[in-house]
Amino acid sequence: MSDKVKILFVCMGNICRSPTAHGVFRKIVEEAGLAHLIEIDSAGTHSYHEGKRPDPRAQQAAQLRGYDLSDIQARRVTARDCEQFDYVVAMDEENLMLLQELCPEGHEDKLCLLLDFSTDSVLREVPDPYYGGMRGFERVLDLVEDASNGLFRHIAKEHF
Repeated sequence: MSDKVKILFVCMGNICRSPTAHGVFRKIVEEAGLAHLIEIDSAGTHSYHEGKRPDPRAQQAAQLRGYDLSDIQARRVTARDCEQFDYVVAMDEENLMLLQELCPEGHEDKLCLLLDFSTDSVLREVPDPYYGGMRGFERVLDLVEDASNGLFRHIAKEHF
C-alpha cells in the first residue's frame, strides 16, 4: 500500500479539462516540494480519445501559463480507480453521475467535483471547451487554477 495521496481528475474524453487539471495540479504539487507524497493522474468516462495526447488547444493554453501537458495520455476511468485513488475529482455533474454508477460500494465518499474547492461559489462545473475557441480553454484554466489551489490546501490540511 502506498503512503502517497492519490488524486484522479476525470472528464468525458480526457483530452481537455481533466488533463488540464492534471497538469495544473502537478505543478502546484511540484512547486510545494510534495511530488514524492502526492500522485496525480487523469482519465475520461468515455473511450473516444483513448491513447491520445491532450487537445492541441488545451496544450497551447496551458503552455502559455507554464504548464506542460505533453506527457499526458488519455485513458478511460475504471471501477478499480475508485478503489485505488483517494480523491476522484469530476469536472462536471454528468461525469460525477457516471462515476457514481461506476464506483464500487464503499468508495463513493472519494467522489467530488473540482469546483467544490473553488473560491467562486456560484459555479459547480468546469465547462467543456472542446467545441469552442481558445477563450474556452483559457476559461477552463482560470477555473482549474483556482479550484486546484483550493484542492491542494484541502489535501495539505487533511494529510500533511
